[in-house]
Amino acid sequence: MSSPSPPVHLPDPVPESDLLDALAGFVIKHDVTVLSGAGASTESGIPDYRGPQARERERTPMRYRDFISSAGARRHYWARSAIGWASFSAATPNAGHEALAELERAHCIRGVVTQNVDGLHQAGGSRRVVELHGTLAEVICLDCGCTEPRRSFQQRLLDRNPGWLSRAATLAPDGDADLSPRESEGFEVAHCSHCGGPIKPNVVFFGEDVPDERTRDAWDLVNDADALLVVGSSLTVYSGFRFVRAAAKANRPVAIINLGATRGDSLATIRIDGRSGTVLPRLANLLGA
Repeated sequence: MSSPSPPVHLPDPVPESDLLDALAGFVIKHDVTVLSGAGASTESGIPDYRGPQARERERTPMRYRDFISSAGARRHYWARSAIGWASFSAATPNAGHEALAELERAHCIRGVVTQNVDGLHQAGGSRRVVELHGTLAEVICLDCGCTEPRRSFQQRLLDRNPGWLSRAATLAPDGDADLSPRESEGFEVAHCSHCGGPIKPNVVFFGEDVPDERTRDAWDLVNDADALLVVGSSLTVYSGFRFVRAAAKANRPVAIINLGATRGDSLATIRIDGRSGTVLPRLANLLGA
């Protein structure tokens, strides 16, 4: 059975006081929306694909075309996910999530557009959240569109595969775990309880389009503000980077907090190299949130 990932022990850059002061001034002066990425959740024990430790994991994420076209790909995904779900779902908000909720309550930010699928912003107290890539807490039938809580689907998976959680595996970024295709061959997948169709996590896989309504909600939240604060995202994926590019094109200032370089660094007015769990609580404290 997988266990929660250990705390991250990378060097923790401490932002200079003038950068923190500049960031506080940025938030005071502007109406700010936050765009968050995987780096906002690594301190909660959820690994990412592109952070400073990502090079240690040579791993290809599940692609939408593979999932919908191959029963074997679905079996391999759910075999891994059945193991990883316990640890993933047990993750709790970190200081960065809690600081963003405090900033929202203090009317320092409008809300959060997140690329994450872990629900930790809401668990940390944030009220206005657009989950751009969906949520792993729910599954959806590819045939009839019925949804089901992941918690109950997990139980159906385990009922069909007694003893499956006895396998040792490492938690992976998708909320699943590292297993070889050979190890997943005997796994039996549960199907839709309404029509018998194939089940997919209600998230946007690589190569899949973000639903139009969700995209509109994200743009509404971004366009309601006159500045953008990026938290914990390398901005490698275009679905997030487009908001930064659009803000810069409209002469709306962009601030970035991230551990490591990002695709949007050249567009940022303020760039802080650090973890959200370190920087955001200090920002909230400066602002009296």
